[in-house]
Amino acid sequence: MKGFSRFVALGDSQTEGIGDGDELTGLRGWADRLAARIANRNPELEYANLAVRGKLASQVRDEQLDPALSLRPDLATVVAGVNDILRPRFDADEVAEHLATMFAALTAQGAVVATLTFPDVARITPLARPLSGRVHALNQHIRGAARRYGVIVAETSEHEIVTDPRLWCADRLHASPLGHQRIADAVAHALGIPGSDDSWTLPLHPLLPPPAGLRAAWAELNWVVTFFAPWAVRRARGRSSGDLRIPKRPELYRVSDGHMPKRR
Repeated sequence: MKGFSRFVALGDSQTEGIGDGDELTGLRGWADRLAARIANRNPELEYANLAVRGKLASQVRDEQLDPALSLRPDLATVVAGVNDILRPRFDADEVAEHLATMFAALTAQGAVVATLTFPDVARITPLARPLSGRVHALNQHIRGAARRYGVIVAETSEHEIVTDPRLWCADRLHASPLGHQRIADAVAHALGIPGSDDSWTLPLHPLLPPPAGLRAAWAELNWVVTFFAPWAVRRARGRSSGDLRIPKRPELYRVSDGHMPKRR
């Protein structure tokens, strides 16, 4: 693996770090964790995180690609498309075109680019079963675009551990701190970072049997009322959780300095 000196992360809420920390103490997330891991071997590493929650793949391209290119990274991660899957009108070809544009521009500038595939949401949220085909289609397009531009893919979709509920927050949309750590480990392994291995694929200790019958139905209803309904209302009003938000780390900073710049 070549040494990296400038790492820039592009994406949506997962890359921003939702589910790993909070607005008061600060969000961490898998990209921050990956940056810290790289900085352990290269204290000179500089890192920026341009991701903003709620963004579609087209918005990631339009709003984050040019700023990322201006930072001239030698490592970039691009993870987007889940918010597109959740929209009524989903076009896997269109999403793939936006991803491919970012892959092409970043690799043409000389950056090593990494991305990942997504787990089957039906194994996390049974009510999301109709979206399974969309996830499969997007993953196939991600693989195709990655092959075309020499992008490294962390194949997180292929391992059972990625749908373990302990890797997900209560909203079932964002990774938990443990989930973010596993994603960071998966990307590190795909990049061949020294000291990384496939231990991120190993299962956790067995869970108690999941609820069944009325308890299972109540759990699903509670999820709909608590998480899905507010999201649906926001979408119906044409609003996004990322409206008026800016990236948390818009500029490069040295990770080893131990100072996380505050959101402006």
